[in-house]
Amino acid sequence: MVTVLLFVLALPYLVKEIANQHTNFMLRQQQKKVMSIVDKNGLDYYLQGENNYGSYTLLKEEFVAFSPSEAKNIIDTIKDSQRLIEGDTLNYRILSATFKYANKNYLLEIGKTTTSINQYNKPLQRFALYVLITLIAVTVLIDLTFMRVIIRPLSSIIKTKLINNEFPFRTAQTPVLTSTTDFKYLDESLAQLMNQINEAFYKEREFTSNASHELMTPITILQNKMENLLDQEGISEESAIAIVEMMKTVDRLKNITSSLLLISRIENEQYVRKENIWLLQLFEEIIEEIGHRLEDKNIGIVLAIPADAELRNVNRGLIYQLFFNLIHNAIKFNQKDGKIIIKGDMLPDGRFKVTLSDTGIGIPKEDLPFIFNRFMKTNLNSQVGYGLGLAIVKSIATYHRIKISVESEISVGTTFSLVFAS
Repeated sequence: MVTVLLFVLALPYLVKEIANQHTNFMLRQQQKKVMSIVDKNGLDYYLQGENNYGSYTLLKEEFVAFSPSEAKNIIDTIKDSQRLIEGDTLNYRILSATFKYANKNYLLEIGKTTTSINQYNKPLQRFALYVLITLIAVTVLIDLTFMRVIIRPLSSIIKTKLINNEFPFRTAQTPVLTSTTDFKYLDESLAQLMNQINEAFYKEREFTSNASHELMTPITILQNKMENLLDQEGISEESAIAIVEMMKTVDRLKNITSSLLLISRIENEQYVRKENIWLLQLFEEIIEEIGHRLEDKNIGIVLAIPADAELRNVNRGLIYQLFFNLIHNAIKFNQKDGKIIIKGDMLPDGRFKVTLSDTGIGIPKEDLPFIFNRFMKTNLNSQVGYGLGLAIVKSIATYHRIKISVESEISVGTTFSLVFAS
């Protein structure tokens, strides 16, 4: 742009210089032509017996003149000068050149008005500007095309390795075809990094699965032994209370381990997605099971799900668990005499959307990005729990390709939105 700006500013001077150079060339051509006539027909062809000769065009735009010159004067110049012609002072660009004829020195002058020279400046400037704009447009187009061709491998790397790739990466990483060393190195580095991430992810998943599975046996044994201790005769009341408290802790540990095992199995895709379920019927079953908790806090529930809303190719047990956890949380963190609203709508693109809203305590904005993390706890209330319920919800949603989002406001409530793939 700086180059273009400088060129535009310099354009009038460039055009003027080009016009002057062209005029100089034309004056030299006229000089050759006049001198060839003199050589052929003699100087009297112009002088006609006079000492001087001057001839002007009708509009005084050009003239040719001969006049005697001193022998010592040797002139061969082209410059701008003024001439008084028939009472008018005109500006000319004049070629002045001395020559000898019949042992006498003469001065030849050929002039052209600067007005006639400059009359083409503006059209020339305009033409040059149009050419410049065209060249800029063509250059930009060529540059964009060239750059697009050059960085096409980078675009392929971004699309195949970063954008259109779901984690964990299940497909083999195909190298991008390119002859550029830097792009090859980038592609290989990304592929290597993705393989390392995959390996670490599967190791973590395997450890969680194995650890959860192995923990279930000793936890069950502990639970059975504690139950046997309670059944023994002669146990003191104090000991019985202590055993009951330990059983509560063991039971909580068992629930955590079961939840981790469930998440691991979901992530390992050990569940089949081949069932079709009626959504309204599913919610009615959940509400029937959890109804006593609604009564305890006198919470009203509004169910606005179309009777013909059907989910296809899903796992019924997992979808049941997903909505059970969300409704359970909506009850747990709701206000007394609160409300829960469950709505279902068909989107214009054919996907089905379910929103579950409550009038509960809400979630701080700074905690919203992390609520699906395992063992996440908010700073609102000690009853918030261990966070595995929402971690299970997220795992089930990911497994079924359900887009889940959440909005919340403190002391107003929370809304979960779930969009099912069409």
